[in-house]
Amino acid sequence: MKCKLPNFDGENDGSYRYRSGKRDMNMTRTISKVAKELAINIETVRFYERRELIEQPPKPESGYRHYPDETVNRIRFIKRAQELGFTLEEIANLLSLNDRPCGQVQELAKHKLSAVMEKIADLKRLENALKVLLTQCQSNNDDEHCPIIDSLQP
Repeated sequence: MKCKLPNFDGENDGSYRYRSGKRDMNMTRTISKVAKELAINIETVRFYERRELIEQPPKPESGYRHYPDETVNRIRFIKRAQELGFTLEEIANLLSLNDRPCGQVQELAKHKLSAVMEKIADLKRLENALKVLLTQCQSNNDDEHCPIIDSLQP
């Protein structure tokens, strides 16, 4: 089974919805219209081009470059993946796996999940340490010494 990238056309939380509410399957737009539609900066589009996450359309002899729906949807995918915590390098890997078996995509997702779970465990340890230190501070009667500062001393 092949994995296909989802088409983020506003079906998620609405943050990437077309402002006009209309959709033309062969619609193209200039870089400024793409940026406005997706609520991103023009430089973000250019940055994605430089990182080769999206293709830069050819420049016509006169006028502006026009970005097809496919590019706009690819940017939506990139932004959504970033919201989920994927780095641009990981997103590039996901994009390169577009027509490959889902097993490869699943392996990447498992690796990301493992990293997220490690971060959560680290944050829980930090939370517990801070709770202990705050409890010590609340019961501290010596204004000359702070348990938090004392714990940070070598």
